[in-house]
Amino acid sequence: MSGVALVVLDASVGVKWFRDEDGSSEANLLLAAHREGSIDLHVSEHFVVETLSVINRSFGPSAVIPAEDALMMAEIAVHPLTPEVVGEAARQCALLGCTFYDALAPALAILLGAEFWSADRRAHGAVPDVHLIGR
Repeated sequence: MSGVALVVLDASVGVKWFRDEDGSSEANLLLAAHREGSIDLHVSEHFVVETLSVINRSFGPSAVIPAEDALMMAEIAVHPLTPEVVGEAARQCALLGCTFYDALAPALAILLGAEFWSADRRAHGAVPDVHLIGR
């Protein structure tokens, strides 16, 4: 996908695809751009777990499988927790003062040389060049 922007998302963006809340329209535009091929979305495998956990908490267990199906149908690149990702996430924890799981998405963005998008100002407000959506 030459010339297409690589974009890494935090789960705080993915949740907005399923819950109508502040920032949902921006999150949906990112997904639409991915489907159109103008951006290439990437996430850590933790994104899937965290997003589905929020779906379960918000809508109950019956919503989890349809949400997982929707995530897989979106054909977003899901990256495993390799030693390289884990090491960079640990480094980001120290730099950002955030939790390890909050450091996974910025770490992946750094390793891929990608843009980073989040809706979690508390965890990611200090990430250089972060694109924050919502309030």
